[in-house]
Amino acid sequence: MELVLKDKPDGPAEGQILFCPVLANKDEIDSLVKSLGYEDEKFVLSRIARENFSGKKGQSFVMADNLQTVIILGTGAKKKLLAEDWRQLAGQMVVHLKKIKAKKISLYVVHWLKGNRDIKLLAQTIAEGLDLAKYDFDKYKKKDKEKIKVSLDELVVYLEEKQKNDFGQGFELGSYFAWGTIKARDLVNEPPGQMTPSFLAEEALAIAKENKNISVKILDKEQVEKMKMGAFLSIDQGSSQPLKFIHLKYIPETKAKDKIALVGKGITFDSGGLNIKPGDSMEQMKMDMAGSATVLGLFSVIGQVKPKVEVHGIVAACENMPSSSAIKPGDVVYNMQGKSIEISNTDAEGRVTLADSLAYAQKQKVSTVVDLATLTGAVMVALGPDYTGLFSNNAKLANELLVSAKKSGENMWQLPLPKEYKKLNHSKIADVRNIPNTRYGGAITAALFLQEFVEKDIKWAHMDIAGPAYAEKQANVYTPPGGSGFGVRALLEWLLSK
Repeated sequence: MELVLKDKPDGPAEGQILFCPVLANKDEIDSLVKSLGYEDEKFVLSRIARENFSGKKGQSFVMADNLQTVIILGTGAKKKLLAEDWRQLAGQMVVHLKKIKAKKISLYVVHWLKGNRDIKLLAQTIAEGLDLAKYDFDKYKKKDKEKIKVSLDELVVYLEEKQKNDFGQGFELGSYFAWGTIKARDLVNEPPGQMTPSFLAEEALAIAKENKNISVKILDKEQVEKMKMGAFLSIDQGSSQPLKFIHLKYIPETKAKDKIALVGKGITFDSGGLNIKPGDSMEQMKMDMAGSATVLGLFSVIGQVKPKVEVHGIVAACENMPSSSAIKPGDVVYNMQGKSIEISNTDAEGRVTLADSLAYAQKQKVSTVVDLATLTGAVMVALGPDYTGLFSNNAKLANELLVSAKKSGENMWQLPLPKEYKKLNHSKIADVRNIPNTRYGGAITAALFLQEFVEKDIKWAHMDIAGPAYAEKQANVYTPPGGSGFGVRALLEWLLSK
């Protein structure tokens, strides 16, 4: 799609459809209609009254003639539009485009800047909303000839000359944010027979090949054994698929301001191991590698987004399968730091592989480590399906991530790391046990388990993305069912702020 930036026209706007958001305010609705210059203005206003259009969120009012269709989009906001409002409105545009064929659409920036003058952020969120709402994972489906495929040739935007540069830059950035998220969605949505550790490693190699600022190292089982990653190896041993340890590295073009590691849980399928899951709980366990998908999705666009920090992407990829060679409840394994872990439940496997991933990440001489993992069902009990639980040993880091998440429209809530709960992970025969001795506070005890492998001088945050990583149903207007790509945009926002 080509972005075309133009001065306000003397006549009608170009494009088959003109989209106009409006505040939930009668005066604003009347003012918008008057600005559109309809000769039958009174008739339009009477229609609006008859159809009870009040500008509520999700409402729309359509006016069509032989030249153009004008769609007024309700925002639900009384005075001000926020970044997430813009993103949702762009998604609403796509909802209409799935019903009305159009190759060229237009909008006036003046209609969108209501109580918020951030032109670059407006452009970024419109680009995100458009691309994300168009997403459809149909790789394995026959084409539906009656389905309208949204395929725009042009988006014409009318704005002032002084606004054009910022709008163009913001739109480009938003497109990259969306493409990285879409990459992550695609990876999560792949069926488990395709999404193996080897497939994930090939994706990492392809990402590095396309960008000169990214290098990649893939470790096989023999190399992992030499590094004494006993925790990672123990979870892999029940599967016939070969493990892969992935290390992506991004170097900025200028001197790096900091060194950061992003660690993604990479369990490409989780059966539960010998503590096997019930059938209905196993159906979507292809999504247990969503943390790694976020890392790869981010790396697929990081060279274009160009943060000024060095970034390492770490993924320990394997399956968790039941077999005669699988890890057994009661076994003790060692991570590469030499810390012993009692395996009390083989279905608490992700944290065990992360014990080695976190240790490896810290060996890269980074200052900060952020891990993402579909780690616990307990976080969904605490926060529901739409929020990520954030844990951190550093208040400043936690606040930075929360601010970035809010800007990106990705829900995140900080949970505590109480020292007194560490005893709940106590083992009688090892340094730590992989599940606690209580059924309560499962997301917290899982985070405390991970903290056992974080050195004191490292700033660390853990994001338990078990809820929003995979949408069981439409999460919002731009997030369809399936993999959401959660965390890509929030982490890119955060990296750019460094």
